[in-house]
Amino acid sequence: MKIKFGTSGWRAIIADEFTFENLTLVLKAILRYLREENLNSLVIGRDTRFLGEEFSKLAAQFFATNGVQVFLCERDAPTPVISYEIRRRKAGGGINFTASHNPPDYQGLKFSTADGAPALPEITKKFEQYFDEIYSAYKQNPTPEKLEPFETLVAEKKIEIINPNEPYLQRVAEIVDTSVIKESGIKVVYDAMYGTARDYTDKFLRNLGVDVETLHGHRDVYFGGRAPEPSEERIPELIERVKARGAKGEFVIGIANDGDADRYAVVDSTGTYLQANQLLAILFHYAIKHKPEWKGCVVRTLATTHLIDAIAKKENIKLYDVPVGFKYIGEIMMREDMIVGGEESNGLSVYQHIPEKDGVLACLLFVEITARTKEPLSAYLKRLYAEYGAFYTVRENLRLTDEKKNALLTKLQTDAPKHIAGKEVTTLDKRDGVKMICADGSWLLVRFSGTEPVVRFYAESSSEMQTKDILSFAKSLI
Repeated sequence: MKIKFGTSGWRAIIADEFTFENLTLVLKAILRYLREENLNSLVIGRDTRFLGEEFSKLAAQFFATNGVQVFLCERDAPTPVISYEIRRRKAGGGINFTASHNPPDYQGLKFSTADGAPALPEITKKFEQYFDEIYSAYKQNPTPEKLEPFETLVAEKKIEIINPNEPYLQRVAEIVDTSVIKESGIKVVYDAMYGTARDYTDKFLRNLGVDVETLHGHRDVYFGGRAPEPSEERIPELIERVKARGAKGEFVIGIANDGDADRYAVVDSTGTYLQANQLLAILFHYAIKHKPEWKGCVVRTLATTHLIDAIAKKENIKLYDVPVGFKYIGEIMMREDMIVGGEESNGLSVYQHIPEKDGVLACLLFVEITARTKEPLSAYLKRLYAEYGAFYTVRENLRLTDEKKNALLTKLQTDAPKHIAGKEVTTLDKRDGVKMICADGSWLLVRFSGTEPVVRFYAESSSEMQTKDILSFAKSLI
């Protein structure tokens, strides 16, 4: 057996590959890394998935038995909250049991380093290597792990049960302009998607006196029978509710978080679901105009809209274009100031915040933007297009057999197309999949997911029709 840490940790199906036995071996690999780096404390948390309590309790017992101080979240907690808590406590790192937006039958383990950022590939490759060695030895001599009783470890303070809610919300209040929201009279419909952000996103707003209607605000390990991903097709109740209230003339916005709250979704008062690409550009522009204390660069992944580039160029702001995975954005955040950093898969962070995706903060910032501008975000986007040019982006995931997948990969790596939908390709980027950029600025990216058995096509151009043509061309390559 082998494990694979993708763009955001190790994910596998519960009771298939993600078992207590295999988890213990992964924990041993992580312990070996901690000892090599002389790190002796961890924050451990979980999302709302099945067996989350048991997996996190086992991890706490394992590390505390082996001399690592453990701070264990008393209930499920958002990924960004765990990241913030790692930094606040100056812990050696953190483990979060989450499969993020994956379907309910998945569980996952995400390791964050002492700075609160997702572990970079050089670290997760060590985990994989150590696991291989430990697994081989275990199969030859499968000795059960002897752990001290959980209650004993808690009594001896080797495991400390923590509630990270208030410290995190206090930090968010330093970033979000609470007075603008308080005075606006805005109303919010919030879809917690049965996940960890209930009593975080909605609680923050209610503390400001905002009228909040919460949907799916309780734990459900099945997430209502669908993956807890805040995509347009998975939040129909939120869209309909906002549309209905907006039609009555209410000053309303809809927001949502995925299962572990590192991602977000926004629906404006017209019932329009805005893509993460569009929202990221709106936030970047808004920060330039209304948050002058936010200084530095802007960072986007190579799969993210070039509208960010257009704004950065006109506003004379340094831009970084990094591979897919928020860890690469976090890496830049830790070495220089960043106004906004984000990716098209609904993840972002901002100036002097955690180097991790924060869906709770993202939702609250878009409430702030709407509260200040008194207009739907779709109207804000139109103004951006008028000033910086139009950018229409699509993404489509396709499941392919291994044979077709390997054939496509070989073709793109060895003989990438010279033209896309009639446009000449002038730049090839092979850092993560293959990105083909045309002379007119339109582009196509083909990449293979690190966490799911899918091929992703990303396309962008200045018109909806041309973007559709690029996507059709991409499918013809299979």
